[in-house]
Amino acid sequence: MTFPPAFLWGAATSAYQIEGAVREDGRTPSIWDTFSHTPGRTIGGDTGDIAVDHYHRYRDDVALMADLGLNAYRFSVSWSRVQPTGRGPAVQVGLDFYRRLVDELLERGIKPAVTLYHWDLPQELEDAGGWPERDTAYRFAEYARLVGEALGDRVDNWITLNEPWCSAFLGYGSGVHAPGRTDPAASLRAAHHLNLAHGLGATALRSATPARSQVAISLNSSVVRPLSQDPADLDAARRIDDLANGVFHGPLLRGAYPETLFASTASVTDWSYVLDGDLRTIKAPLDALGLNYYTPSLVSAGTGKAGGPRADGHGASEHSSWPAAEDVLFHQTPGERTEMGWTIDPTGLHELIMRYTREAPGLPLYITENGAAYDDKPDADGRVHDPERIAYLHGHLAAVRRAIADGADVRGYYLWSLMDNFEWAYGYSKRFGAVYVDYRTLERTPKSSARWYGEAARTGVLPGVGTTV
Repeated sequence: MTFPPAFLWGAATSAYQIEGAVREDGRTPSIWDTFSHTPGRTIGGDTGDIAVDHYHRYRDDVALMADLGLNAYRFSVSWSRVQPTGRGPAVQVGLDFYRRLVDELLERGIKPAVTLYHWDLPQELEDAGGWPERDTAYRFAEYARLVGEALGDRVDNWITLNEPWCSAFLGYGSGVHAPGRTDPAASLRAAHHLNLAHGLGATALRSATPARSQVAISLNSSVVRPLSQDPADLDAARRIDDLANGVFHGPLLRGAYPETLFASTASVTDWSYVLDGDLRTIKAPLDALGLNYYTPSLVSAGTGKAGGPRADGHGASEHSSWPAAEDVLFHQTPGERTEMGWTIDPTGLHELIMRYTREAPGLPLYITENGAAYDDKPDADGRVHDPERIAYLHGHLAAVRRAIADGADVRGYYLWSLMDNFEWAYGYSKRFGAVYVDYRTLERTPKSSARWYGEAARTGVLPGVGTTV
């Protein structure tokens, strides 16, 4: 289980989940500020107002990463901290925070990977129509240029968007994520404009950063498996695959949406918002592709539109995340589960990596998110033992290593997440972190999985599942 010497061992976070300081230094509300402050939207009414206060504690957090032995860190920039209205000049004090963070990382020998958008659209842009509106893509490109100009001299690895599927279909379809809208047609328009934002943003980044910069996107591509080989179940899996995967990797990698996607969604939209030149823009050359993976999906054909709350691994809602595929049924896959109810299946990660090795030959891959939530608690001595997470990480990292042996060009792995944080609509009820956070005191305590992962990072070799570090 030895990994290549240049392999990146990182952890990942996102701005709204960890920063806090939502009203400091000119930052204005994002859609997640609005959503989390709307009664009934998050468990316990939790918000990211303070989160884990990374904005004020970033030096300690970087020191913790260095102590663990990590050599890479993926974080996101808060758009409304940098460009409060989503338009116009940057707020330099906002950019200064990220300049300081990057400097601290580099001083500790940790390679920064900057994600420009992790779901926190400035509220003013949502008020103007949000991602279903074409203009939002152009505003994103302007924002990408501003951040590229500020950090491009010291950041080489860039990610335009994180999981655009969630932004489009959970934000505008099922409404379980911000901004909480439930309009199937709007969710498909949002998907296209997110694709366009990536293409425009990639071009803007390249114009503002040195030639050595690498531009990528992180997709939460699904491993979609049919319940049976019945033609109806196979068709259900194909429709979900188009909506989960093809709607993004089709334009990104091939410059075309799947014709089957157009056919199956014709009752919802006519796709007239795909204008001449859009697909060429979206297919801007990628330097790498980020893959986020947690669990596979098992689907079958239904007998009609399902009524009542629907659970498809992304929360329950009376509205579907899958436009024109509301009849498809999602089934619990067999096996052990995390605290999210997600089945633990490392074979899905290997399958996903090998799929993109075939879909995009020669394109370097990074696992930009992978991890598990468990009900972690300190023991009497204040230590946090999480053997389940160690087993999860070992299984999934072994799947990555197996894919490398099978010819995949995987160059790094970013554990989700560095530390416990605001878990979106779940508030503070789910803990994904390798570092435990006491939400009353904000004290950080590395869990046993953090030490285990750090040993892997330092040596490039996976310790045994039962290894005590």
